[in-house]
Amino acid sequence: MDTRHLSTLRAVRDHGGVTAAAAVLHLTPSAVSQQLRALARDAGVDVVERVGRGIRLTGPGRALADAALDVAVALERAEAAVDAFRSAPQGTVRVAAFQSGAELLLPGLLTRVQAMSGVRVELGDEDVAQEDFPALTTEFDVVVAHRPDSAYEWPAGLEVVPLLREPLDVALPPGHSLADRDVLTPQDLADQPWIAVREGFPVAGVLDAVTAAVGAPLRIVQRFNDFGVVEALVAAGHGISLLPRHTAGLRGVRLVPLAGVRAGRRIDALVRPDRAERRVVGRVLQALRTEAARFDGPAHQPR
Repeated sequence: MDTRHLSTLRAVRDHGGVTAAAAVLHLTPSAVSQQLRALARDAGVDVVERVGRGIRLTGPGRALADAALDVAVALERAEAAVDAFRSAPQGTVRVAAFQSGAELLLPGLLTRVQAMSGVRVELGDEDVAQEDFPALTTEFDVVVAHRPDSAYEWPAGLEVVPLLREPLDVALPPGHSLADRDVLTPQDLADQPWIAVREGFPVAGVLDAVTAAVGAPLRIVQRFNDFGVVEALVAAGHGISLLPRHTAGLRGVRLVPLAGVRAGRRIDALVRPDRAERRVVGRVLQALRTEAARFDGPAHQPR
């Protein structure tokens, strides 16, 4: 069997169809279909079947797609074995990150990578809903993702590299009646106008916890996902919000820690097992962990 055909089958499964897989693989849908037919001939079984206007994997197709991951890991290990004889791993690593995580980590990451001969990082701007981060690992070598500071688990089948925990502080306009507090509780904030993120994003879970602690719905006046814009709205007096500690506080808002709920988010790097075998990916991951360590720990207080 051609390993490329196995990879194509895996992409069809992961992305839910021929057209979506073709876009990720930079192929035409016709080329993807041809590869699936060639794989079926080699395997001696149908790997996909028609369902309405689309297709789905057959039982043998699903088994081959699962095995395709093992094949990809084995190939990367073989490449890494050869690469080990070189003085240092080289190549391009594609890194995706959500906006505020990119602001926090990527400038320092690129500075560290500049000192690595033959290593190049290609960045991707991907701020998506919680459940959509894992799918990005089919297009990027490393995906910087965030999740609630709770028991949330990423789906099985991914390598998860914890980077840091970032507190979420209450952002208040200058001169706000609560701005002189050292700490705030959900009850202090019950009647305040809130600027929240859209539902399905990690910070929304913390606001849900605040709502539960208050025992009544919060008064949400705006929803916006760009923390830079949210901070500008807070600074102008249009409401209060929860903002990440290390990337907020530069526009004149007052950041105050929140007690009584788990107010924070976890930032992780997600990597597919086959790509984790690449030594150059491991090198970039280590640089990312080193950069993240600058911000983790109790020494970092609200600005």
